[in-house]
Amino acid sequence: MNRIALKMLFGDRGKYLGIITGITLASILMIQQPGMLVSIFTMTYSFITDVSLPNIWVMDAKVQQIDDSKPLLDTQLYRVRGVRGVEWAVPLYKGSQKVRLSNGETVMSNLLGLDDATLIGGPAVMIKGKLSDLRIPDSVIVDEAGANGRLAKPAAAPGEHATPLKVGDVLELNEKRALVVGIARAQKTFQSQPIIYTTYTRAKVYANSERKMLTYILVKAKDNEPRETIARRITQNTRLAAWTAEEFKKKSLNYMIYNTSIIINFGFVVLVGFVIGAAVTGQMFYNFTLDNLRYFAVFKAMGTTDQTLRRMILLQALLVGFVGYGIGAGAIALFAMIMGNSNGPSVNLSWQLLLTSGCAILLIVLMSALVCIRKVLKLEAAVVFKG
Repeated sequence: MNRIALKMLFGDRGKYLGIITGITLASILMIQQPGMLVSIFTMTYSFITDVSLPNIWVMDAKVQQIDDSKPLLDTQLYRVRGVRGVEWAVPLYKGSQKVRLSNGETVMSNLLGLDDATLIGGPAVMIKGKLSDLRIPDSVIVDEAGANGRLAKPAAAPGEHATPLKVGDVLELNEKRALVVGIARAQKTFQSQPIIYTTYTRAKVYANSERKMLTYILVKAKDNEPRETIARRITQNTRLAAWTAEEFKKKSLNYMIYNTSIIINFGFVVLVGFVIGAAVTGQMFYNFTLDNLRYFAVFKAMGTTDQTLRRMILLQALLVGFVGYGIGAGAIALFAMIMGNSNGPSVNLSWQLLLTSGCAILLIVLMSALVCIRKVLKLEAAVVFKG
């Protein structure tokens, strides 16, 4: 009987393809939108993830998230170093700076100033050059996405492609020379701006002259005490905000969640995808069942049990659900691979997301199957002999 159920399903190709299409579209919406949302959330604290060596971040008490810069006086660094439990503490400058290209256009970039002695906070993966090359006069390191994208050399003529930035090229930051000595790989940021690394002292030269230039103090806590305890002690002794890396990630993420409507917008699209998928799939599967009622009536007249009929309909529903979901997930995986090389948000696929969306598709096909099963079980076998 299972083979007959499959022949009935494949025999009506129009409705079969229609059901598959409905499930595929629903799968795409329910995987792509949450995956994009997770990618955006990850980008809000990607810089904290990149700077993995320090485990405590110290900042102004009013800072709400990683891009909310409220500079400190350089003297605060020495106060933090004097707190019990601090193994070391180094300065970090983080700010925005205009980069002037060879054609006169300006591009906003994230300028990061690393501790001159240790270069802590620098990129972990160098594609070209070495992190230690930042000790060369006027040197900077540019992230790969920025070097290939917005900081690339403009095309010499219309229609030509821009030339990616390479080691040895020169940029202009605030009317000052910046020599590119390396290309690094960094995680995408929420603002999708190029990232430029240099030393802390040189960053203060590139940036506009201000009394306060210290953005963050990066701290490595000693292992003999919990880092949360040391962070609270730093706050108590200096009146500055001190958070562990995980706490600062959560703080930045919560700021995005509670101060924007991004979850509502993405959630609405996912809900629409589920409702439309359920409506389209349910309607088409129900019409498919109606077209085949005479066959189910024959089966009942021949003595087929209700359990067998349920199994036939469930087999049809689960098959179209599996095929439709597989096509949708495959399309999103291809989309994520293509978008992975772009500067903006991509699609963050995880087994949790695929499992959740798969359960949603399973719910859709089971709901459709239950409606059809109820119709078939209420069918009188004698209807096949009428007319």
